[in-house]
This record gives sequence, structure tokens and C-alpha cells, in this order.
Amino acid sequence: MKRLLSTSLSVSLATGIYGISFGALGVAAGLDIAVVMILSLLMFSGASQFAFVGVIAAGGSPIAAIASSWILGNRNGLYAMRLSPILKARGLKRLAAAQLTIDESNAVSAAQSQPRDQIAGFWATGIGVFIFWNLATLIGAIAGDFMGDPAVWGLDAAAAAAFLGLIWPKLRGRLPLAAVAAAVALVLTPLLPAGGAILATALVALWPQGERK
Repeated sequence: MKRLLSTSLSVSLATGIYGISFGALGVAAGLDIAVVMILSLLMFSGASQFAFVGVIAAGGSPIAAIASSWILGNRNGLYAMRLSPILKARGLKRLAAAQLTIDESNAVSAAQSQPRDQIAGFWATGIGVFIFWNLATLIGAIAGDFMGDPAVWGLDAAAAAAFLGLIWPKLRGRLPLAAVAAAVALVLTPLLPAGGAILATALVALWPQGERK
């Protein structure tokens, strides 16, 4: 159990620190600190949050931003299908489990062999990431509020870079599809309203593929 908690803490810290980037980029995109914090507290899904900010920063509509976030957040529903019979949460605890169902909590849980450890790994990691992510988001948002014009610091392009950094691990082994997604982005950027190309690219890059034999 001690080793499990150490793993959960390490994952939580490593993931949470990245929230500083989201906080700074959210403010740079023109969002209030309160709105940035609401996104981290309620949406609480890193790639989805960066996708939302990326579309807003590009001048896209809120509808396009929400659609991009929703597409990337769908994977959490697949995690929930695996975790539900393990956690067996009910009532308010079930709502909390739904909020904490993210890549990291699912990964640490799945790495354990015993059901008891799977449950402990999920809760320890989910709660840890939630706390550190939101604290880091607040720090980043406050710091970003004092940085002024995002273009001076290169933050006008950083949202797209951060978004790519988050989804890149999910594209390993799918480089041909990633290349197609890049081509789609290049072709559609001049044709679609701001944010439209990001939405289309996310759809292509994360398109489910059949299992290879």
C-alpha cells in the first residue's frame, strides 16, 4: 500500500504541475481567472481543457470549443465502463468517481493486480491530481494575469503546442493517422471559421482504429 500511495503521489504531482500552463494560457486567451478555475474544477480533463482554450485563443466560437472538448473527453466514458464494476460506487460517491475518472486515475488503478489496490489507486490518484491540478491552475492563472500581451511571451501559439503535447502519447503507433490529421489541418484552416480546423483535426487524430493482429 505504501508503494501504491507513493506512485499515486508521484503521478499526481507530475500531472498537477502541468496545470500551471493551462492557467497561464487560459488567461492569455482572454478568459477571467474565475472562468479558468471553473474549467479546471468542473471539466477537469487536461486535453479537453487545452482544446477549449486553443479554440477560444484562435477566435473560434464557444460551440466549436465545447465540441472539441467533448470529443476528447469521450475517452473518460470508456474508462468508466471498466472502473464501474470495480469501484461499485453509489450516490454522491458515484458522482465523485465520475469526476475523478481521468487518464491517470484509470492508469494507476489498471496497473494493480488486487481489487482492493485498484480501488485505492483510483481514489488516491484521482484526488491527488484534482488537488494539485487546481492549485497549479490558480498559480498559472494569477501569474498569467501579470504577463500582459500573450504574443510578447509566445503564449499565442502555446495553447496549440500544449494541446499537442497532451495528445501525443495517445498517437504513438498511429503516426500515419497523425499525418492525415496534420494534412487536414493545413487544408481546412483557410476554409473554416476559427476553431473549425482544430475540431476536425481532433476528430481525425483520435479516430478509433481496429486492433492490429
